[in-house]
Amino acid sequence: MVPINTTHRNSRYIRVLGALAAPDASTRLRAALAAGTHPAPELVDALVQRCATEPDFFVRDMLTWALTRLPAQITLPKLRAELTSDCAQARSQALHTLSKIGDRAVWPALTRSLLRDPDDEVARSAWRAAVVLAPEEEKDALAGELATQLGRGDREVQLSLSRAFVALGEPAEPVLDAAAVARDPAVRAHANATRRLLRDPDAGFDLAVDAARRVVALGPDGEEAAC
Repeated sequence: MVPINTTHRNSRYIRVLGALAAPDASTRLRAALAAGTHPAPELVDALVQRCATEPDFFVRDMLTWALTRLPAQITLPKLRAELTSDCAQARSQALHTLSKIGDRAVWPALTRSLLRDPDDEVARSAWRAAVVLAPEEEKDALAGELATQLGRGDREVQLSLSRAFVALGEPAEPVLDAAAVARDPAVRAHANATRRLLRDPDAGFDLAVDAARRVVALGPDGEEAAC
């Protein structure tokens, strides 16, 4: 005879699996909440797979929370495998979840290709994860790698990179100083805006960008900068 508690556990597992694929987002949200409230290792594959396809932001965030409730020795190998997926959302959500787990043992998996990923959401997730997971001795090199992405993308992408530099702190300063005199005006403006935020993290990003663009356009002495 199967023990009653085992039968109940299997029944709950089946219900959660079905609810994770429900057409209604609120049902999927409740399923992810249930998976985190009663962590079950047998759900890890379903949770990771759902992260790759889930269209709702709030459900994805709950899926991440549910994964953080499981033992790291179970979740980390599954999430590392997602970093090489052909699906951009799978890579992005795995990076986000790894940053929330915060285990620095996965640092070697945050490759240069992820930090330079052509998909903006993946790159942003990689930047955020990298500054959380990088060992102290790797932060100077990380700052140099992040500097290659200055000037990239729209406001949200640039703000994400600036926040990553602010989180890095002191190691960011020399690479931003160097980028502030780069030939590319977009790189210079982004670097200068980030330097302002590094000095004053509460400063508005848009104001910092506007001020930096004026410096790029006029030059540091108020004269039109040479091309």
